[in-house]
Amino acid sequence: MIESLELIDREILLFINGLHADWLDPIMWAISSNWFWLPMIALFIFMTVKRFGKWCWIPILAATLCFATTDVVSHNVKESVQRYRPTHTPEIQEEVHIVNDYRGGMYGFFSGHAANSFGLALITMLFIRRKWYTITALCWATIVSYSRMYLAVHYPADIFVGFCFGISVAVAFFIATKAIVKRTGFNLPRE
Repeated sequence: MIESLELIDREILLFINGLHADWLDPIMWAISSNWFWLPMIALFIFMTVKRFGKWCWIPILAATLCFATTDVVSHNVKESVQRYRPTHTPEIQEEVHIVNDYRGGMYGFFSGHAANSFGLALITMLFIRRKWYTITALCWATIVSYSRMYLAVHYPADIFVGFCFGISVAVAFFIATKAIVKRTGFNLPRE
């Protein structure tokens, strides 16, 4: 059963990675870079200050702690599980299209990019609660995660588990933040 799932995972990865194009390579490379996060973070901070005023530090702190948690845990799980990235998997490493000679670290389960981006997207969506912002955040997290498969540094299962972990952490931090705010008597604006 596990071998069948791993085979399916590889086939889907090879399909996605096989859709590469010369013009798309630099775009996916840029999307996967740390710089691509800055506009989304700036938008969240702007919207948070606008909505929460002097209490803006509360959702910013919650989002920061959510991000730190997804990042640290995903790194530690990679080192514990030690599942090779597609670019390091002996059976397929010669088949994948590699951009800018980038292969990532040795291990890829689970995707920190997926966990971080979906965790950050969801917790910020829960605080901002604007339809256009929700669509923007979800599209951003989805394209960040897709870029990791395009670059062949994560299998779809790595992305899926990262997605699940990221949204779980975001929900937990949002609920905890709301409970702490209620208990301490801060008056966050309500919709």
